[in-house]
Amino acid sequence: MRSFEYRITDEAGLHARPAGLLVKEAKKYASVIRVEKDGKTAEAGRLMALMGLGIKKGDLVTVTAEGSDEEAAAEGLEQFFKNNL
Repeated sequence: MRSFEYRITDEAGLHARPAGLLVKEAKKYASVIRVEKDGKTAEAGRLMALMGLGIKKGDLVTVTAEGSDEEAAAEGLEQFFKNNL
């Protein structure tokens, strides 16, 4: 399992557009990818679950990837967060 933490810098937080892009990015990998905030966890491939976390600017999230391509998944998602959130 690989994981990283990221503090959200986007003014609007994880709103519909970046959440949709995150789902698309997560589905590129075979690994199970989860996003956790304040003890609540959602699979990154499920849009409504991600939106339900209520991630706002300044929130610290933990992203984990577990599976056959977890190394690539963690690196890809970390780059996605830096570029989009």
